[in-house]
Amino acid sequence: GGLTAFYAGACDPSLNAVLASGCFGLGDRSWEEPIYRNIFGLTDMGGPAGIAALYGGRTLIIEHSEFPEIVDHKGSVATPDAAAVSLEIKRTAELLAAFQTPPGILFSEAAEGTRAGFPAVAALCAEIGHNVEVSRFPTALPLFDTRTDFDPDARHERVFRGVESCVQRLVDQSTETREEYFFFTAETNLQPGKWSTERIHPTLEPSGFIEASAAFREQFSKDVIGEFDEAFVDPSPRSRQILENEKWTGWEVVLEVYEGFFAWGVLLMPNDIEEGENRPVVVCQHGRNGLPRDTVDAGKSAYSDFAATLADRGYITFSPHNLYRHEDRYRWLDRKANQIGCTLFSFITASHQQILTWLATLPQVNREQIAFYGLSYGGESAMRVPALLDGYALSICSGDFNQWTRKVADPDFPASFMKTIEWEMPYWNLGNTFDYGEMAGLIFPRPFFVERGHHDGVSRDRWVAHEYARVRWLYAQFGLGDRTRIEFFQGGHSVNGVGSFAFLDEFLPVK
Repeated sequence: GGLTAFYAGACDPSLNAVLASGCFGLGDRSWEEPIYRNIFGLTDMGGPAGIAALYGGRTLIIEHSEFPEIVDHKGSVATPDAAAVSLEIKRTAELLAAFQTPPGILFSEAAEGTRAGFPAVAALCAEIGHNVEVSRFPTALPLFDTRTDFDPDARHERVFRGVESCVQRLVDQSTETREEYFFFTAETNLQPGKWSTERIHPTLEPSGFIEASAAFREQFSKDVIGEFDEAFVDPSPRSRQILENEKWTGWEVVLEVYEGFFAWGVLLMPNDIEEGENRPVVVCQHGRNGLPRDTVDAGKSAYSDFAATLADRGYITFSPHNLYRHEDRYRWLDRKANQIGCTLFSFITASHQQILTWLATLPQVNREQIAFYGLSYGGESAMRVPALLDGYALSICSGDFNQWTRKVADPDFPASFMKTIEWEMPYWNLGNTFDYGEMAGLIFPRPFFVERGHHDGVSRDRWVAHEYARVRWLYAQFGLGDRTRIEFFQGGHSVNGVGSFAFLDEFLPVK
């Protein structure tokens, strides 16, 4: 409650004074706290001191008081000691000294075992023109609810259901919100018109939409996925041979990305590539808790060794390692990144940028024909990474394509992220900006393919079909409907490798 009051005062200038009890002095380590305190870009605000600066000349009363400790697997919080609070107050005062009208900050120490002590409450009342006498204030006495006909649990249920109803209404409206935000803004001629009986409608010229999409790609990169300020270092590739058969040779490759951060994966190079010849590459991305060789020779039914199968067909393949392994370590990494306005995909996208840079240096690689093919979390990558990196000429999303907003926020769907362990999945404002239809719009006009098993529990066929229909509609408006396809197959959460392989052969053939 104190934290809510603190943030509310920073956001709403109509609040003349705020009493924030038991929340100051925690610093800017919100990634360690319960996940409901997760706020995207909080550190960029300057921590508590920076937020206090938003008060301007208004009054902020800070009380140091004890509160119950909270501990769970998604974070914990305990009362900071008085020294930590005093240090944060001092830091705040130093920061606010630079402002012409800094807020009036008052500090109070509550009596042991109590909250909302006399000095703090009296100061708040004075700010609203009501003086409180010490003799009338029950210092350190517990408060009791004497109402006999009041059920706080029932009120809590009503408030909770009201919030849930509000959120679900926003989810229901989100498709139209996103289309207005991106599609209809980038190309006004996409706006739905009057009822038409024409057998054939004229198609639009795509160059305007493609050009306008660049600004939305930048917003997706900076405001949703997040970008690090770090400069890329030289890839300095190191490799060792780990596999060989009559058709291809396998190499384990390590690449430097940022100082202290590297990427790695498995490269399969067909043995029959002649000198001076170059071929298309398929980057084959594993899913959650996976490893590069899961796509090569692990014999896992979900992957069907698809990287090796594609290499058998003459493609160069590279299977990178993505960071979503070792529960829950990568989720804590994501939460740390959230504090500075970044996500797990800030690391993943940077790794893939370096992978593309390195692949383009290989004489056997056709740098204009590099495809992305990912399953599960790799399919999630197939939506986000090619949407940001135009070095990927084609993308195949397997076992992941979805109505992402509903997948994250639906409280009833059994496989919703509201009910699974993947608590790192929410992104800042994604539902209002970029669901999978919009991400595909950032991939447009490059070829795009969806692979969906009827028995894949990550979504429902009707959700997938609904979101894909928006993709097909977009490509069709520009006369490019042949560049996107979806394959439903009688299977589960797995690579099918039928329509997708034919799609690769059509758009990135091995000559």
